[in-house]
Amino acid sequence: MKEKLLDNFVVYMLVAVALIIVGSIVGGLIVGIPIGQYAISIIDDPMLLTDPDAYSEVIAQLPPLVLIADGYLSFIGIWIVTLLWFLKKNNRPLYRTITTYTRGNTVSKLFLGLLLGFALNGFCILVAYLHGDIELTFYGIEPQILIPAFLMVFIQSSAEELICRGYLYQKLLKKYQKPVIAIIGNSALFFIMHILNDGVTILSLVNIFLVGIVFSMIVYYLDSLWAAFAAHAAWNFTQNILFGLPNSGADSPYGVFVLKASTAKNSFAYNTGFGVEGTVLVAIVLLVAGIALYCIGKKKQWKPTDIWE
Repeated sequence: MKEKLLDNFVVYMLVAVALIIVGSIVGGLIVGIPIGQYAISIIDDPMLLTDPDAYSEVIAQLPPLVLIADGYLSFIGIWIVTLLWFLKKNNRPLYRTITTYTRGNTVSKLFLGLLLGFALNGFCILVAYLHGDIELTFYGIEPQILIPAFLMVFIQSSAEELICRGYLYQKLLKKYQKPVIAIIGNSALFFIMHILNDGVTILSLVNIFLVGIVFSMIVYYLDSLWAAFAAHAAWNFTQNILFGLPNSGADSPYGVFVLKASTAKNSFAYNTGFGVEGTVLVAIVLLVAGIALYCIGKKKQWKPTDIWE
C-alpha cells in the first residue's frame, strides 16, 4: 500500500513538473521573443544583449511594463499547456475546478480571496515598516502600468494555482480520498517550484510550503479555486507592485512605493534577500491563518464540490 501510494504520488508530481517545464518554454516563446525583438529595436548595437557587462544597462532601458511582462506574463504558457492536458479523457473533470460547476467559484469568493491576500501580506509589510526594517517612499500611481501589471500578476499566480491546487491537489484527493495528502502533496510541489529563487533560505522555503497549505485550505474550505487565484495574486501584487518589495526574491521595476534598499535590514519581520516571505513573522501569520481556516471550516461544516462525480 505504501509503495502504491508513493508510485502514484511520484507520477502525479512528475506530470505537474512536466507541465511547468513545457508551459514555461511555451510562455517564453510567446512572450520572450517579442520582448527580445523590442529590446533589439531600441538599442544601437544588438550585440550588447550578449555582453554580460552591458546586458543590465540594456535591460534598464526597457519600460517597466515590458520588464513586468517578462517576469509574469510568460506564465500564460503554463495555462495553455495545462488546459490542453485537461483534454485527456480522465482529466476532463478538472475543467470544473475553474468553472461555476464548483459551487464556491463565485464573484464574492473571488473578492474574498483578494482581501485575504492583501490583508495577510499587507499586515506583514506594515509590521516590517513600523519596526523600522524597511523605508518606503511614495513613487506614484500610474494606472497605465498598475492595471496591466495586476492582470499579469494574476496570470502568473493563477497559473501556479492551476498546477498545484487545480491539478495536483485534485488528482491526489481523488486517488487517496484524504485531504491531508492532497494538501501536503501539492504544497510540496509549490515548495519545489521556488527552491531556486534568488535569495532563498531554509526559512523562506518553509514559508512557501506554509503558503501552499493556506491556499490549499482556501480551496478545500471555501470550495473555490477562484479564491486561491485571487489570494495568491493579491499576495504577490501587494508586496511586489504596490510596495516595491521582493516577490520570492524577485524585484519589480515599478512600485507604487519604492524601497530604499540601502536602509533595509534583516529582522523577524524582513529579509533583505527574500523580502517579508523569508521571515518568522510570515510563518506565524500563515500558521494563524491556517488554524483560523481550519476552525471556521470545521464549525461551519464547509464541504468541497466533488468534481469527479
